[in-house]
Amino acid sequence: ENKFSKMKPKILVTGGTGYIGSHTVVELQEAGYDVVVVDDLSNSSIDVLDSIKKITGVKPDFEQFNLADYGKTEDFFSRNKNIGAIIHFAASKAVGESVNIPLHYYRNNLVSLMNILGCQKKYNIDNIVFSSSCTVYGQPDKLPVTEKTPRKDAESPYGNTKRVNEDILEDTIKANPDINGIALRYFNPIGAH
Repeated sequence: ENKFSKMKPKILVTGGTGYIGSHTVVELQEAGYDVVVVDDLSNSSIDVLDSIKKITGVKPDFEQFNLADYGKTEDFFSRNKNIGAIIHFAASKAVGESVNIPLHYYRNNLVSLMNILGCQKKYNIDNIVFSSSCTVYGQPDKLPVTEKTPRKDAESPYGNTKRVNEDILEDTIKANPDINGIALRYFNPIGAH
């Protein structure tokens, strides 16, 4: 009998007030999951929580901070021990901007995932979904792209953070077989409620 057979686990959605994150929160809530959102609101608005409530009838729990801050991240996990899975969307995401301020992208995107994975192991959270990007394919030699298409050198710091984060995730899972993880590589996500 699995430990969640009597109740669905709470899902942490980082970047949950962003575009893909907010739509994912809606889908999770409509499927009966309790959701907690962590977002620093650097690329989104707190008003999104009200929009989620309009659609689902439930306003998700919310905490505002940057996951690249280990102290705040660890404090969050120490207070939220009922999380069963993490969906990690929080990242700086503009390709062009990343060329101009690469250190911001590396610091924010790499450190946040490393902080999450460290806390995931410390607090025995088994599952993580990582929001990656089609940028890891570079300019593909053949279309359509499939999961078997080889990754190429990134063409921007943003793309490189996604590539390196996939490697960090893979290495962490190899070292910790109790962690299940997957990277989702998006092209142009679109949808509306």
